[in-house]
Amino acid sequence: MSKKPNRLKQAPNSSKSFRWWHVAAVTVLIAALFFILEKLKTNYQKEVVVPTPSLKSPANVVGEDYSQKSYSTVRKIPAGNSKRHPPRHLSGTLAIIVDDMGSSLNEARELLSINIPITFAIIPGLAKVKSVADAADSAGREVMVHLPMESQEYPKRRLEANGLLVSYSEDEITARTIELLNAVPHAKGANSHMGSRFTEQEEKMLPVLKVLQGRGLFFIDSLTTPRSKGSAVAESLGVKTAARNVFLDNQQDVAAIKKQLYSAAELSRRKGGVIAICHPHSATIAALKESMPELQRAGITFVSAGELVR
Repeated sequence: MSKKPNRLKQAPNSSKSFRWWHVAAVTVLIAALFFILEKLKTNYQKEVVVPTPSLKSPANVVGEDYSQKSYSTVRKIPAGNSKRHPPRHLSGTLAIIVDDMGSSLNEARELLSINIPITFAIIPGLAKVKSVADAADSAGREVMVHLPMESQEYPKRRLEANGLLVSYSEDEITARTIELLNAVPHAKGANSHMGSRFTEQEEKMLPVLKVLQGRGLFFIDSLTTPRSKGSAVAESLGVKTAARNVFLDNQQDVAAIKKQLYSAAELSRRKGGVIAICHPHSATIAALKESMPELQRAGITFVSAGELVR
C-alpha cells in the first residue's frame, strides 16, 4: 500500500517534464526555420534582384552636345527595346563615323556585317589597328585616323601616350602627326579624338593640317568644342573639310541611340548631308544594325564621310 502514493506523485512530474521539453524543441525548430528562410531571402535579393534604370531618351540635342565619350567595349546590350520607326519617305545623305576603332576586330566585323557604308576612325597605337584597317579596306569601307588631342579635362581625363598636347612645339606636333598617320594604313582622312582644348588653338592645329595637306587627306572636325578652329584652318589651307553634326551615343541605350539616328536622318533631309559620330559600344552596334537598313529603305542614302567634305 505504501508504493501507490509514490507512483501517483511521480506521474505528474514526468508529464510536466515531457511537456517542457516538447515546447522547447518546437521553439528551437521554429527559430531555425525562420533563420534559414531569412538567409535564403537575403541571398536571393543579392543574386537576382538587379535595379533596372528607367529608360530615358535625350531631348533635342542634335548639333548642340559638344561632349564626346571615350572609347570602350561595354557589356552586351540586347537590341530591340524601341518600337519607333523612321518615316516611310525620307531623302537625305548621312555619313556615319565610328570613332575609337582599333581595339577589337570583332567590333569591326559586327559593323561590316551591316553591309552599309560606315567610316572607321581608328586610334593609332591600339592593339588591332592594322587588322581593323585591313578588314575595313577589304570590305570597301573608308578608313580615317582618329587623332588624339588634348581635351579641356586633361590630365584628369586620360589621353593616349601618342596624343598631341598644346605644350608641344610646332616641330614636335608635326613629327607626332606624321607618326600617327603612318600607324594607320589605308587612311583617306583624319578627325579629332577629344581635343576640346587643342582644336581651339589655331597655331596648334596649323602644323597638323599642313601634314594632312601634304598627303592629300581630308579633315573632319569632331567639334568637341563650339570654339574649334579645325575646319577654318583646314579651309584656309585648301584641305577638304567638314564638321560633325550629331553625336549618336552619349547615352548608351539602344532606344536613345536610335532616336538620335532618326533625328540625324531628318536633319539630313533639310541640310542635304549630315555627319554623325558614334563609338563601338554594344548598344550602338545594336542600334545601327536595326536602324540603318530601315532608314535606307525609307530613302536615306548612306555615304562615307569623305563624300561630304568640301
